[in-house]
Amino acid sequence: MLLILVSAFLAAAANGISMVAFPWLVLQRTGNATDASIVAAAATLPLLFATLVAGTAVDFLGRRRIAILADAFSASSVAAIPVLVHTVGMDALTVAVLAGLAAAGSFFDPGGMTARQSMLPEAAARAGWTLDRTNSVYEAVFNLGYITGPGIGGLLIATVGGVNTMWVTAAAFGASILLMTLLRLPGAGRPHRDSRPEGVVSGVVEGLRFVWRNRILRTLGLIDLAVTGLYLPMESVLFPKYFTDRNEPAQLGWVLMALSIGGLVGALSWTWLSRVSSKRTMVLIAVPTFGTAALIIAALPPLPVILVLAAITGLVYGPIGPIYNSVLQTRTPTELRGRVLGVMTSMTYAAGPIGFMLAGPLVDAFGLNVTFAALAVPILLIALACPWIAALRELDRGELDRA
Repeated sequence: MLLILVSAFLAAAANGISMVAFPWLVLQRTGNATDASIVAAAATLPLLFATLVAGTAVDFLGRRRIAILADAFSASSVAAIPVLVHTVGMDALTVAVLAGLAAAGSFFDPGGMTARQSMLPEAAARAGWTLDRTNSVYEAVFNLGYITGPGIGGLLIATVGGVNTMWVTAAAFGASILLMTLLRLPGAGRPHRDSRPEGVVSGVVEGLRFVWRNRILRTLGLIDLAVTGLYLPMESVLFPKYFTDRNEPAQLGWVLMALSIGGLVGALSWTWLSRVSSKRTMVLIAVPTFGTAALIIAALPPLPVILVLAAITGLVYGPIGPIYNSVLQTRTPTELRGRVLGVMTSMTYAAGPIGFMLAGPLVDAFGLNVTFAALAVPILLIALACPWIAALRELDRGELDRA
């Protein structure tokens, strides 16, 4: 369990640094929010396909092997930036090149994430933990990585520059690889031939079919698709644009850090809250709070207000990750876990590219206030619909559901 948690932390921290560094490099060179949106979309667009493939790869090649390979490729994609600058020069960092490297890095990230999450039930059994506790701690550690990553990223950009910051990202991925090579856990190796998918396409189809036929997984996936698609442009385009215009990279890191700190506390709190609150109640609280906070941020209030709202959003949304993971783990057969997890994760990112491509032009045409509001209002509409969605009443059923 410790090896998985620390590896997840390092990979999340690496991605957190990239989250700040990539938009900063683009905006520093062009100052154009549309260019930042292109790079952000490039970093998100491969996730839809990559997560589907990652789930099948995990069930075919093995969980530990995919975790190692994914982090190795991710490390190479971010290390390419300082290598290009030191060999060719800053002119090599065009929007197209940065978009390509961001896409390459994001393509491999889901493999490591899916592989580590697929090993959690077995690690929980080894540690003697419940699934609620395991998923709570895992999500908390993952958020802790995003606390550390953007904070370090913002400080490093302010001191050594965006290019050299990428060396730290590559080093974090390297340390994660080392930990995964030490892992020994039942189910971490290559699955038995009888339980492996026949091929990539058939594996993806099996995962899609299972999720679509399971009403609660389908509903959670669609809600997550919509909310995440509206949120990602705020994190990767709107906030970087706002703080770049103000020439305050460290404050960008603080906002992302506040969000992650709230998420860390919220995820950890699920260990206790799961005993006194239902999963459905937490969903009905989290989504409207998120939308309300985003709508207030649309007014671009002073930094302390933004920090408080970001922390509150993270706090109420922190338990959602553990809840989704527990539902998936209790309703999915072991041999299908990677494929189903890949489908659910791909649904999370599916709307991201559309949001990015809309957000950049909206900012350039109407400004940050209007764009923030345009993204926040649909989240509130989703929140209003949630109490009437019948499938959410099944959230607190714990048995395996194959239908």
